[in-house]
Amino acid sequence: MAELCLLANMNISPETVNALNEKGIDIVRVSQILPVTSSDREILDLARREDRIVVTQDLDFSALLALGGFNRPSLITLRMTVSDPEAVTRKLLDLLPELKDSLAKGCAVSVDDFSYRVRWLPIR
Repeated sequence: MAELCLLANMNISPETVNALNEKGIDIVRVSQILPVTSSDREILDLARREDRIVVTQDLDFSALLALGGFNRPSLITLRMTVSDPEAVTRKLLDLLPELKDSLAKGCAVSVDDFSYRVRWLPIR
């Protein structure tokens, strides 16, 4: 699954990032490549330039993608009731293989405890 390149927003634990890297997934935290004061727009711009999928718990990214009419980057928004690193890691490891093709085409995925919803980009 190394062809998926992820960019974890600051609300995604370093433990999750490390665990996914150990499983061969290319994921970096925003703080590794941008100042921690970077805006959501700057994070989306970086993800678009580097063809990375944004992983976040912040709902603002969906709104920015919709308002901007962007078809990239793909986005995974985690809306789970439990957000400890182990639960987030497990959820991502379960979903990434299933969502790989959709994410490659450009989509926004909203994930809750029991299901997920895929919306194709650009969001209209």
